[in-house]
Amino acid sequence: MEQNDADEIIDGNGLDDDTVPEISYDISSYGADYDTEGLVKRINRGDIEIPIFQREYVWRINEASRFIESLLLGLPVPGIFLAKEKDSNKLLVIDGQQRLKTLQFFYDGYFNPKPDDKKRTVFSLKKVQNRFEDATYNDLAEEDRRKLNDYLIHATIIKQEAPQNDNTSIYHIFERLNSEGRKLTEQEIRTAIYHGPLLALIAELNSNLSWRDIFGKKSARMRDQELILRFFAFQSMLTSYKKPMTEFLNVFAQTSRNLEIERQETMRRQFVSAIERVHSAIGKGAYKLGANINAAVFDSITVTVASDESLSGDRLSRFYEKTLGDSDYRKAVTEATSDETSVKNRFLIAGRILNEER
Repeated sequence: MEQNDADEIIDGNGLDDDTVPEISYDISSYGADYDTEGLVKRINRGDIEIPIFQREYVWRINEASRFIESLLLGLPVPGIFLAKEKDSNKLLVIDGQQRLKTLQFFYDGYFNPKPDDKKRTVFSLKKVQNRFEDATYNDLAEEDRRKLNDYLIHATIIKQEAPQNDNTSIYHIFERLNSEGRKLTEQEIRTAIYHGPLLALIAELNSNLSWRDIFGKKSARMRDQELILRFFAFQSMLTSYKKPMTEFLNVFAQTSRNLEIERQETMRRQFVSAIERVHSAIGKGAYKLGANINAAVFDSITVTVASDESLSGDRLSRFYEKTLGDSDYRKAVTEATSDETSVKNRFLIAGRILNEER
């Protein structure tokens, strides 16, 4: 079966586990009113960060124009949610991205510009009151421009106080506030709120040719990058694993977010070495039970291969065939794959068979 839609072919990933993490948070929040001109300046300076992830800016120019017109008319608009980051004190947008980008575009003069655009669309208001029709920010009458600049948008600013070793509450708030329309995948949300050296490394490794031949075309929903994150998470935190799988990956993505360069190099080498050796020995059919990639096979096989850099060629092929042929292993990668027992068993079995092949 040809991989035409990589978003739908991953089995055994444990991400459909509906277990609710048993954790509570102490979150402080306060309100702040920002004038629109100040918001745009803060965005352009990077003090307010609009996350970059797979969901693009989706408003059409007519919708964006109506939003700007509402401000010019003094009509109320919804507030925004911002999260204060512990290390940088930057404010991360967790709700209000479309509105804030619209403001940024209008002030800058171009509608939804792309870095490689040769012809940018001038942002002039469309299908609004006659006195605003076709007006850019600079075309506005002085009193209207002043009214827009001074319009106050309410922000709710949140900060996780406890637990202090992570900020996973931001993930859950983001997920709940961004649940309308196309539901974001777990990895899209992580990319939005845990951006940094770890996820940049994963994005880089996602272009590895051996990995691309195994997985297929790049996933528009970041399923492939989530598997790489899964590899690193199990390699680093296997002994502390507990379900749900999503929360396990969240904690790793957050706590390992700001990788030091030396650790980045080690992780890059380990992933590339393991994937290229698996690809060489098994080919593009690696990690598949039938037609589909099985995430539980992927994590247990790849982490085990990475633990022995001498494992390659025929010895790796024998290890792979014996592991996938073990009935207890097959059960651990096809049934309740995110349960602690299944996770423990598949890694133990793979490790035992590797030792037999030494």
